[in-house]
Amino acid sequence: MRILIVEDDLDAASFLAKALGESGHIVDTAADGEEALGIASDVHDVLIVDRMMPKLDGLALVEKLRDMGSVTPVLFLSALGKVDDRVAGLKAGGDDYLVKPFAMAELLARVEALGRRKGSPETQTVLTCADLEMDLITRDVKRAGVKIDLQPREFKLLEYLLRNAGRVVTRTMLLENVWDYHFDPQTNVIDVHISRLRGKIDKDFDRPLLETVRGSGYRLHAPD
Repeated sequence: MRILIVEDDLDAASFLAKALGESGHIVDTAADGEEALGIASDVHDVLIVDRMMPKLDGLALVEKLRDMGSVTPVLFLSALGKVDDRVAGLKAGGDDYLVKPFAMAELLARVEALGRRKGSPETQTVLTCADLEMDLITRDVKRAGVKIDLQPREFKLLEYLLRNAGRVVTRTMLLENVWDYHFDPQTNVIDVHISRLRGKIDKDFDRPLLETVRGSGYRLHAPD
């Protein structure tokens, strides 16, 4: 399953992401409700949402997502464990509510139960954007039928961009999901890899697919 963790405590988010990743899930993270509102989509099978966050709290986030038509199951995590708190979470659109501290085995079981409720599709093995194609089983990458050789980090970077095709991905998202950094090392590592990747997937083709969105990040998309 693909899971979005919305948690402002970076240590807690990292711990959850590691545990879920080791259980075979694909994990995205958001540090607050506003960031989550921008990246949450139907591609996610389950959302794990902390209640108390800056900018946009968990209850308000889920209410907005429901108003936008999202039906993705939501598991609230919170230190607020009174009956009224749990009821508020469910009324806001949550599907389940787990009080901190919790046992990881229980969280995993609840997440898997919510994923079954949604009826998760079969695992996707081929990612595409326009004439660019990545086979996750054979690890072949082709554009317009031409094979492209990528280094392991370039492959991981392109995979993340393809999984988020059409959406802007920020530098923070790339650092956390491609390099597993939860801080900015203040280097040009992203720029160097983006430049190398662009040279391989765009340079010898008619239409560029990898776009720099000034002040925001990068986007892989098929231009009109």
